[in-house]
Amino acid sequence: MNNWKITKEAAVLHQDAVVWDMTLPWREYGPEEKRLATLPRMHASGFNFVSLTLAADWNGVSQTIHKIAKERAYFLANSESYILAESVEDILRAKQEHKLAVGFHFQGTNPVNYDINLIEIYYKLGIRHMLMAYNSKNAVGDGWNERTDGGLSNFGIRLVKEMNRVGMLIDGTHTGYQTTMELFEVSTDPVIFSHANANAVSPNGRNIRDDQIVACANSGGVIGIDGVGIFLGDNDVSAEALIRHIDHISQLVGPQHVGLGLDYVYDQASLTRGHNTRPAWNPGDNLFGNTPRDDVKYFEPENLPTLTEKLMVTGYSEPEIRGILGENWLRVARAVWK
Repeated sequence: MNNWKITKEAAVLHQDAVVWDMTLPWREYGPEEKRLATLPRMHASGFNFVSLTLAADWNGVSQTIHKIAKERAYFLANSESYILAESVEDILRAKQEHKLAVGFHFQGTNPVNYDINLIEIYYKLGIRHMLMAYNSKNAVGDGWNERTDGGLSNFGIRLVKEMNRVGMLIDGTHTGYQTTMELFEVSTDPVIFSHANANAVSPNGRNIRDDQIVACANSGGVIGIDGVGIFLGDNDVSAEALIRHIDHISQLVGPQHVGLGLDYVYDQASLTRGHNTRPAWNPGDNLFGNTPRDDVKYFEPENLPTLTEKLMVTGYSEPEIRGILGENWLRVARAVWK
């Protein structure tokens, strides 16, 4: 069974729910054995599906294709433990077979390299969502950390329409305010924030404003609560810290628009070295405030069962908790993926 230190009632709910994490960075920034050990940890903590970041705005086409090929080969070769998920049915089958379903996404649109035709190719290779701009300006629009706050470019509008056509989810995380607001105007499908928290609860440029949350919900989208301490507030990674953001968004638009996008980093010291040696990775000091980079904390996968228990204690109903844990993401995926 499991050794989760929670009530029997909470354990039964957690075990039975579809548990979905929309964002796990999958860069080789730390020891390989530590990276690969993250997925068994997540599965043991109750996760049924995890979406892995395979490329971002610092990756070109060739590097991206090689990365996708490497990861597809790894998961297909380890089919006793993993199912490479390309549909909602794959995720549900993985749960039935006691395996972990994994999917892929991009944090940024630069891997498209102005070639709209690549979007369908990437979709066929397993990419199921893509955020528009990783902190900085690119060909699609502005990132949140830019001096300017421009909207979608003409190319960005074409890209959104093509993503709608092929069934790839559009993600506003890391993206500038005006660009995200124009995503809601252009997209005919739900727009998501795969890993973002409420700025009203914890002011940080990477968090999103209430009108972005409302626009996301009005589009039919979901906001994935990010488990990074500096985005949760005061570097607090307790279940209560996540619930503060869950509560705010739920009160604003309803719990049916809340999910998880924990953004877990398996080795912060190695990531800091990556920031120092690879400028394209570096989000800038204003992201961290007064928290030294090596001291940034993350909501650990092993604490997820506690979140389920705390949500029960807080007063969320069983259907609401199931939605937050994964069924809200499942609903959006059913509506968009093709």
